[in-house]
Amino acid sequence: MLHHPSAAVGDAVPQILRQWLQALRTCFTAPSWEHVLVLIMGALLAPGKRTVSSCLRMTGRAEAANFASYHQILNRACWSPRSIARRLLGLVVERLVPDGLIVIGMDDTIERRWGRRISARGIYRDPVRSSHGHFVKASGLRWLSFMVLTPVPWTSLVKALPVLTLLAPSERSDHQRGRRHKLLTDWARQGALQLCRWLPGRRIIFVGDSSFAVHELAHAITARATLISRLRLDASLFAPPSKRTTRTVGRPAQKGPALPKLKTLLSNPATTWARIIVSAWYGHVEGKTLEITSDTALWYRPGTPVMPIRWVLVRDPDGKRAPQAFFSTDIPSSPPKSSPCSSGAGRSRSRSLRPVPILALRPSGNSPTRPLHEPPRHCSGSTASYRYGPAICSPALPPHTPQRGTEKPA
Repeated sequence: MLHHPSAAVGDAVPQILRQWLQALRTCFTAPSWEHVLVLIMGALLAPGKRTVSSCLRMTGRAEAANFASYHQILNRACWSPRSIARRLLGLVVERLVPDGLIVIGMDDTIERRWGRRISARGIYRDPVRSSHGHFVKASGLRWLSFMVLTPVPWTSLVKALPVLTLLAPSERSDHQRGRRHKLLTDWARQGALQLCRWLPGRRIIFVGDSSFAVHELAHAITARATLISRLRLDASLFAPPSKRTTRTVGRPAQKGPALPKLKTLLSNPATTWARIIVSAWYGHVEGKTLEITSDTALWYRPGTPVMPIRWVLVRDPDGKRAPQAFFSTDIPSSPPKSSPCSSGAGRSRSRSLRPVPILALRPSGNSPTRPLHEPPRHCSGSTASYRYGPAICSPALPPHTPQRGTEKPA
């Protein structure tokens, strides 16, 4: 069997492709590197499913005698996917986000696979075919992707560029292998901390859907990054504890009185709403008007320390979208002086992920609010239903001044 593709079989790899991928050359051996270039060239040209066979057909190597060598790149060749992810992250950040904050989206997706030899597969809820009243199961592999959300030079949209993908085996697979099962949030914590180590000295914001709105993940990455996710409308929020004096007895209190539930603020006439405009709203040329209110609170769950957060409650004035809430673990100490907001809708470059909308918000002309500060948005790429949200704004929003102590803690 030949170890190198013959020059007479198939199309030659363009020199410009070799130059673009030169940073990844040291991660492969010389024979494997030639096969990797052919697979990448075929993946760029192949329509539909990007299988190894499709890549070989698109490059004119359907009749190559060493076709098995290309399949072995993915199942036998020795190379480190983590090293590739680190180099890829460095290239994306260097070319597209050389300075400023880095917004990274987290999302899980199901790769539908069947077969006895696929040991890590499990039975999961199909996010595409399921709805609130209809539950559909899907068998496959669960992947967790980390994507850099950034505008690209050749379009005005914000793209979601996958840089790290982790396999989350099912609970049954871990039990059969005698390993401790890791939840999706455990893999998210491990991947987020790994990206923080690869990007020292950079401010990082992780955005994800409600699957990542857990105390353990927020506490794990708060020291190095910011977490933005959805928040339940019935979440237990509390005011800060009162200051201790020389006459205070007992151990220090973790939280103060309970705050009203966010769902009660929707019907409270005393709630102050700020009107904003969503620049990119699925075909709306002039944008979509939304109303938001924001404040800070202590997010608490029994068994875990309290988490200071800034929450944002969003509602649609037209009543076409259900109200939603979001939170951020970053609480700025002072309002921003400028409003560097960008517009556009993000689309993922991974074929297994659905488009990820990135909303940019700006105050409307008739709104008395001050500018918002870089509002990265909640990111969800695997759900079919659209979710709007301003991610988290700064304290420039007017507080709603809730009446504390009117509701018992949950």
